[in-house]
Amino acid sequence: MPEATEKRILEFCLAKPTYGAQRVANDLRLEGVDVSPSGVRGVWLRHDLETRYKRLLRLEAEAQEQTFVLSDEQIRLLERHSPEFRMRHVETTAPGELLNQDTFYWGQLKGVGKIYVQVVIDAFCSLAFAKVYTSKMPITAADLIYDRVLPFYDALGVTIQAVLTDNGREFCGKPEGHPHELLLALHDIEHRTTKVRSPRTNGFVERMNRTLLDEHFRIKGRENWYESADQIQADLDEFLAFYNLKRTHQGYRLKGRTPAQALRDALGRKKLPPIVPKEPTTEVAEAA
Repeated sequence: MPEATEKRILEFCLAKPTYGAQRVANDLRLEGVDVSPSGVRGVWLRHDLETRYKRLLRLEAEAQEQTFVLSDEQIRLLERHSPEFRMRHVETTAPGELLNQDTFYWGQLKGVGKIYVQVVIDAFCSLAFAKVYTSKMPITAADLIYDRVLPFYDALGVTIQAVLTDNGREFCGKPEGHPHELLLALHDIEHRTTKVRSPRTNGFVERMNRTLLDEHFRIKGRENWYESADQIQADLDEFLAFYNLKRTHQGYRLKGRTPAQALRDALGRKKLPPIVPKEPTTEVAEAA
């Protein structure tokens, strides 16, 4: 294959990493580049790019090593396939510096109704809080902060500096009459919002939502027949104790530590206040 043709295939696949070989060949022919789908696949194999995932990794590596500006389409592709890329703009240096909050909709359960979960996670150490509700209202967004998050950080002596949310109506409204906005203002907490239709800066809490779904709700929803939101909350509290105190995280921030361990290390403390109202056993807390 001519060197110029191979170079153009690699350039095209950097811009369109999810296109298949047939589509790449078709589009290149419109540019006057005569290449077959098998020729495209041959170039991919020579450069270890035969899968879409590998081509996306190449795009991410190019973005990190060079200073060129990614197109909106490239950014959307990386956000969809790489949670780490979604979170690349969020950097914190201390607990409480930035908390991410979101509303997670689990589904509708017979006899209970719609189930929403308010989730808050500390971007510094991935410490998480969550409560179950049967409605999606501003008061529920404020309740989690008031009932669990503020008391925990007050007991630590740590100031919450900012809370990041999307632009949902449960989080945003007129400052003088919106429960969530009023609560944050009352405690001098900065309210930040994500760019509309862009999940990049709220990737932490979105990843937590996925963890709740995969590791907890999909399992407990098959094991138990729930008759009330309180029953769901009891199981959720048990999972949160496990998540915060015993579940190790492999990301570059925690490096195999639990969220509680990372928080203790940052504050130089041996013990933490209760993260959920009733942690299942003292052994769990001590193990952390």
